[in-house]
Order: sequence, then C-alpha cells, then structure tokens
Amino acid sequence: MPQVDESVGSMIRSWRMRRRMSQLDLAAEADISQRHLSFVESGRAAPSRDMVLHLAERLDIPLRQRNLLLLAAGYAPSFGERPLTDPTLKPAMAAVEQVLKGHEPNPALAVDRHWNLIAANAAIEPFMADVGDASLLDPPVNVLRLSLHPHGLAPRIVNLGEWRAHLLTRLRRQNETFGDPMLGELERELQSYPGEATRTRVVHDEGTAIVHPLRIRAAGTVLSLISTITVFGTPVDVTLSELAIESFFPADEQTRFALQRMALAAA
Repeated sequence: MPQVDESVGSMIRSWRMRRRMSQLDLAAEADISQRHLSFVESGRAAPSRDMVLHLAERLDIPLRQRNLLLLAAGYAPSFGERPLTDPTLKPAMAAVEQVLKGHEPNPALAVDRHWNLIAANAAIEPFMADVGDASLLDPPVNVLRLSLHPHGLAPRIVNLGEWRAHLLTRLRRQNETFGDPMLGELERELQSYPGEATRTRVVHDEGTAIVHPLRIRAAGTVLSLISTITVFGTPVDVTLSELAIESFFPADEQTRFALQRMALAAA
C-alpha cells in the first residue's frame, strides 16, 4: 500500500490550486460552505469518506490520486488497480484489440499513463523500422521517447519542430491534470533532446486545413497523419482509467493510398 506523507487537507488544497479554483469556487461546486472547506483544508475538520470522494469528483482528480486522498484521510482505497493480464479486464482488453485491429490499414496504438506501449496494430510496424538505437524498442517502449529521440523516429519526422512542440505541450497538460512526477521527469528528458520546439505555422491560404498533421517518412514516402484519442468512458479501475488509444488517420489521399499499399505488402 502506498505511503502518503501529506494530510488530506493539504492534498485537497494542492489539487484545488492545480485546477485554478478558489475556495469559494470549489465550495460552490461542491455545494458546501466555504468555512467548512477551509476547515477541511486546514485540518480543523476531518472529512468523511463521502466528502473526500465528493470533493475529488468536483476537482476531477484521477482515480489513482483519489485513492491517495482516501488513504491520507484514513480510509481504504475505493478503486481497484489490476494488471492488464487480470481476467476481469479481459473484456476491456478485447475491446482495445478490436479497436486496434479494426483501424487497419491505418496505424493505432494503446499506451498507459506514462506513454508506455501496451498494444499496437500491424500498421505500426513500418514506423518501427530503421530505428537507430535498438534499445528504444526494448519493452516497455515509451512512444514519446521513441518519437523524439535523435536515434528514434525524430530523423524521419519532416515537421519535427512543430510535432515536438505539440507532444511537449500535450505532456505538460497531462502532467497538470495528473500531477505525476514521472511525467515531469519524462518532459524534462524530452526537452533535453537536440532540436527546438517551434510553434505551428498557420498557412492562411490553405483553406482546406483543419489540423496540423504529423508528417513522417515511412516505406519510401512521406505520410501525413492526423490522430484521435480514445479512452474508456466510465472506468472504476485505476489501470483501465489510465489507458488510451491513439488512432492515426490519413490527412490526404496520397497517405491513404500509401497505407493501403503498405498493408498489402505486409500481407
């Protein structure tokens, strides 16, 4: 069982400040008095189990951190954390595999909260070719490290500066949401890699543009890809709540045909 060094009140205050909410804001959201919230944060009042979960819900605190709040308040955790191989997660993992397989010939992958690769479909394989440092492919494969490492995919990313800025911004926002020290360490590592993160250049005369794509060399051509993120809607398991599927789609007809050719060649 994890050790908790902070009091539940100080943890609630930290999350409130992370969410940029005043005591009055949170009290109004939680439908309690500001005085009561102040007493909870200062340790003058001990919150009930239901109050801890109620405040955590209003602060949109991730399930893993909700368990830590409960422990700090002297209660047992509410949310289980099972390994992905646990039989009870089999229906969820089957759904993940179905989404990945059904997305072919377009690439898709599933990652955990630290961006470690959980699963991927066959369309990902060409992107893993010609990686300069083979150790980057040793499990667990961190997809952000693989993407931006100078001996990973970075040399093949045509718009590396813009894609680097996108990934770092995304990671920073994720860390703000989860408050995970390992995400902070990963962000610092990625920032230490050579190269600069450049802002996306808006081309006003490209009236058909809708998002900025990832442009990467693979199988002798430059692919232009856009992506979506899929998460489970109502998880009550910590592991499942932290799993995400990133699905890539062709941003143009050339890429669509290229992905189809690559799939046929692999078959």
